[in-house]
This record gives sequence, C-alpha cells and structure tokens, in this order.
Amino acid sequence: MLSEGIFYDTLRQGLWVAVTVSIPILTVALVTGLAIGLFQALTSIQEMTLTFVPKLAAIVIVFWLSMGFMTQTLVAFFDGHIIPLIIGNL
Repeated sequence: MLSEGIFYDTLRQGLWVAVTVSIPILTVALVTGLAIGLFQALTSIQEMTLTFVPKLAAIVIVFWLSMGFMTQTLVAFFDGHIIPLIIGNL
C-alpha cells in the first residue's frame, strides 16, 4: 500500500518534471508572441496568420531541439520514481 507521504512526494516530483519539460516550449512561445505582437503594434498589420505561423514554427523547432532533454528527464523520473513504486521497491 502506498503511504500518503510517498504519494504526495511522487506527485510533487511529477509536477516539477512537467514544469521542467514544458519550460523551453512555453518560453519560446511567449517570446515569439511578444515579438510578433510588438511588430503588429508598430506596423498596424492585424493578420491572424502572422501570429500563428511563426509561433508554430518556433515551437516545432524548439520541440525538435529539446526532445533529447525532455526524453532524458522523463525516463529518469520514471526509472527513479515510478517504476520502483510499481515494482514495490520503495
């Protein structure tokens, strides 16, 4: 049976891994959105595809570049915390 302390510790670590894995993509989306918004405000161009396409391209590029980091982080979390809980070693 899983104790309450181990459950909450695993939940906390899982949430931290989710935040760590999502930071690169969210940061690029924020910076790209701010840059495009500033460009639109300066030029008075209000085209919807101008905000969507560059942001999507930036997110895909950063996702492709950070896939190794994301995979290593998730595998380390599962190997170190989730799999031992399933097996019963903790």
